[in-house]
Amino acid sequence: MTKLKPLIPELFLIVSVIYYWILTSNLLNPFAIGLLAILIYLVISKKETLGLVISVVFIALNLFLVIALISELSEFEVANQNYNNLIIFGSLYLGLNLFLAGFMFYKYLKLKTN
Repeated sequence: MTKLKPLIPELFLIVSVIYYWILTSNLLNPFAIGLLAILIYLVISKKETLGLVISVVFIALNLFLVIALISELSEFEVANQNYNNLIIFGSLYLGLNLFLAGFMFYKYLKLKTN
């Protein structure tokens, strides 16, 4: 378990890409294949610069998704069950993403400075 702990952000990203790939129901999805290849390369090579770039992109995309979540929530006229589900699960998922991206950025920044 102690060997997997530092890899949690990368493993989470790999699982997220696989989940995305399954949802597209397209076996030859070039985006999913490319993302998986980059993430697996990062896990194997542990390149600091690539880790920093991926974490910054991950943070930027998630901040964009936070704005999209706020925009989607503003379209609800009343706070019903769908609104509550969206705010709870959307906030938890995006919060976890931002936390893991920050952890990943810190980890690779620390490796880069050593």
